[in-house]
Amino acid sequence: MAISVTMPQMGESVVEGTLERWLVREGERVEKDQILCEITTDKVDAEVVAPESGVVTKLAVAQGQTVAVGAELATIEPSGAASAAAPPAPAQPTRSSVAPAAAPAAAPRPVAPTAPLPRVSPVARRAAEDRGIDPSSLTGSGVGGRVMKADVDAQAETRTAAPAAPAPAARPATAPAPGTLGEFLAGMRVPTHKIAPEDKVIPFTAIRRRIAEHMVVSKVVSPHVGTVAEVDLAKLAKLRDRHKKSFEAAHGFGLSYLPFVVAATVRGLRDYPRVNSAVVGDAIVERAGIHVGVAVETDRGLLVPVLRDTDRLSLVGIAQAIDHVAKRAREKTITADELAGGTFTVSNPGREGNLYGFAVINQPQVGILRMGEVKKRPVVIESGGEDTIAIHPMMYLALSYDHRIIDGVTGNSFLFRVARALEAAEFEL
Repeated sequence: MAISVTMPQMGESVVEGTLERWLVREGERVEKDQILCEITTDKVDAEVVAPESGVVTKLAVAQGQTVAVGAELATIEPSGAASAAAPPAPAQPTRSSVAPAAAPAAAPRPVAPTAPLPRVSPVARRAAEDRGIDPSSLTGSGVGGRVMKADVDAQAETRTAAPAAPAPAARPATAPAPGTLGEFLAGMRVPTHKIAPEDKVIPFTAIRRRIAEHMVVSKVVSPHVGTVAEVDLAKLAKLRDRHKKSFEAAHGFGLSYLPFVVAATVRGLRDYPRVNSAVVGDAIVERAGIHVGVAVETDRGLLVPVLRDTDRLSLVGIAQAIDHVAKRAREKTITADELAGGTFTVSNPGREGNLYGFAVINQPQVGILRMGEVKKRPVVIESGGEDTIAIHPMMYLALSYDHRIIDGVTGNSFLFRVARALEAAEFEL
């Protein structure tokens, strides 16, 4: 009985996936747990393996096609034989057994043997794409000749040492490939660049394509409005400095400003639940839970792990949760469920984040807060009824919000609440 291989469920929020590449062909014999294909979602990448040994009798989905969870990808016949094998020679009929009026039956056409597709790990494929290397040209050092990232690194070093060959002239595609950003934008009149021979063409990775699509959708769906607050971190900096060494000794990682900003954001979301909402049809849904997403930069692009029930966490709990999900995101062990269900996002560009910037809203959320770089600047403060100039650590907070349901009063009041909470620095460590 044939076994159906289906699109797996990779998290409660994942409803579909894209088949990026087949590693087997119809008629090929596979072993149990052999990798059949690579799939990707807007959250994570994964590999689909054979549930049993047998022969692949059908590939039901084309490369680049997006299908729903549970859809059939392939079928495997456990007792089948590889179709690439030479068919048995037909028996020679006797003269008496041949009817003169009957046309001879067409002999089955043997399937020409084809070279198997190279087995390449997803990490190696992404590294090859980033460096313009064709992974099928590499000799794999992994199990069964699988191409690993080390093989790509070795080839890249060889290219660096050898003189570069002239790049062939790139030809623009005549039509967008299925599942690409070009297909997504096919209905829009978008000016495009004519590729020159000397240009470097870097194909979109699956996750980069998803990010691009989501950003375009967000800008189309939500009318973004931005507002900025200047925050004096003098008190907060002193609080952080007092506990920085003891905190790192107790928990094994440093104490940044990000947990304080997330904690202050939670206070603002409690006071202004409209900012923690979503638009569903013609209705505004004020969400019961507060689940703050924290943007994390990885070598695959920007991921946004979610801190569940952030309003129930202490400041230390928030710091620990951020450190945990950030490590898992960078180590590629994060799950789809850990990247889904956020109600608001905080983005921290780090030490080189520049003055401030407006981030794009992460749908279906209606707001995102972006931290700016903390810099010491001269500020005017009132002391004893007199104005004086002091040097304080200052930071800009930039809020992007959805003007469909958040008006200027609510957006500005929320940001004012977050800024004042940071300036007061009333946090327990």
